Amino acid sequence: MSLAWNGLIIGLCGTVLMDIWALALNRIAGVPMANWGNVGRWVAHLGNGKVFHDNIANAHPALNETAIGWVFHYSVGLIYGVAFVLMAGQSWMADPGFVTVLIFAIVTITAGWFLLHPGLGLGIGLSRTPNPWKARFMGLIAHTWFGVGMWFGALALAT
Repeated sequence: MSLAWNGLIIGLCGTVLMDIWALALNRIAGVPMANWGNVGRWVAHLGNGKVFHDNIANAHPALNETAIGWVFHYSVGLIYGVAFVLMAGQSWMADPGFVTVLIFAIVTITAGWFLLHPGLGLGIGLSRTPNPWKARFMGLIAHTWFGVGMWFGALALAT
């Protein structure tokens, strides 16, 4: 199997495990699920050249914005998976080390902190949210689960 296909598979595994984590937090602790409709609205407005909003909830709604948000979420996970595998190479796929993929997964949160969140009007690093440090910590945990999922996927492919 090609590295790109491996990357798609491990990116999918990471994104699914990240979503399972979010669902578990929601069911067990009542933590709200991500609003993929707002993300979809943001993505739709990118086509109009608008990257940063004061509050994405005040932007004009987009047709099928929730579906767009979910597709974007999974597309980013797939892209991250492919990018990681292309950087790590076939030797990593043959013997997937956890620390390497964990570091990569945690680093991916910077795209949210410096592009997505400011784009939604939440500020750099979620600075405009009621409890920025809690939100950042929860994001780091979610991206840790993304890395665990990528690693599990790679282990399954390596056997």
